[in-house]
Amino acid sequence: MEMAMLEDLESLQFDYGMEEEDRSWLYLQGRFRGLMIKGCAHATFFCKLLRNLRQSLHETHMSTDLKTRSLDDSPDDDELKVGIIGGGHLGKQLARVLLQLVPVPAERLRISTRRPETLDELKKLGVQCFYHNSRLVAWADVIFLCCLSSQVPHICSEIQTSLGKACIVYSFVAAVPIPRLNLLLKHTNILRPRYQCFEGFANIWGANKEIIAALQDPVILQATCPFNPAGGIILNIKWLEGLFYAALNVCTAEAMPHLPALHLMNELFLSVHHEDCGEDGASCPQFQLQDFVSKVYAKNLPRARPFPWFELTAVQLTETPFSRHLLTNTALRNHLMHLYCDSFGISLSKEQQPVVSTGSPSQ
Repeated sequence: MEMAMLEDLESLQFDYGMEEEDRSWLYLQGRFRGLMIKGCAHATFFCKLLRNLRQSLHETHMSTDLKTRSLDDSPDDDELKVGIIGGGHLGKQLARVLLQLVPVPAERLRISTRRPETLDELKKLGVQCFYHNSRLVAWADVIFLCCLSSQVPHICSEIQTSLGKACIVYSFVAAVPIPRLNLLLKHTNILRPRYQCFEGFANIWGANKEIIAALQDPVILQATCPFNPAGGIILNIKWLEGLFYAALNVCTAEAMPHLPALHLMNELFLSVHHEDCGEDGASCPQFQLQDFVSKVYAKNLPRARPFPWFELTAVQLTETPFSRHLLTNTALRNHLMHLYCDSFGISLSKEQQPVVSTGSPSQ
């Protein structure tokens, strides 16, 4: 109640007392907040998809391996395990968002930071907080790097020998590009979102809202859509390609043949329909093998063989078969927009669909 009463008090506003010539820099505050909100939103979407994919894989294994599966195997073994390296502002915000909006159970989220004593709030929720980067990496399926760029070389030297091939490193460190991360980690299963900022856009990011509350606001949530330039910030489309190939790698790590893997991809990414789909869904896109690999490779791939292992570092730096498919298929992009909003509990009407921008493909 007190906060609500003070919310509009002029003397408590960020720009109170600021000289007129300095006000031209106020847009940076909105840009910082927009980047934080978009970064947390996209990480949440990524974790939701990975969690759903692992659940589908678990159900598939349970239906086919009931005779051979050990009674000691627990369904919890297949749940997504998330690690965060860095307990600063971004690391703490990300942890709160993942706990509430994915939601990642507290026992499946761990944080390694030099100052675990500053994370008492998260500890009370059941999150393990400690300082042991290599131990965290050996445990997790996904690692979020939320550290300073100056800390990256030391952290990479600590964790590179503990990284399993299937562990996905998701880097928020904007100053360290993918080739450098690849070199430091000796690891190719890396995702790094790249955001481009533009001037002249309204600040829509809600200065007084917590990030979790902001992502439940339909206007702000739609602005975080991967194809939407609203608010002056757009996500490079190569991240979305990386997400698809990361999902395929999860299937390959489980030795799933490529045809069932394609079926899972269709279920995972194309299950949310919209007004243009029609009653029978005949106009809905469906993934084909050649959407992800070359026609020559697709022609010679045996039915029982999994997809090849994709280097996510290369996917985000070069053109792939899926690059062309994503850029030219409007129906696919519409489905992905609806899936994204639906994953946060928001439905889009045709009139509400955001303007699509694919951004620059260059990294």
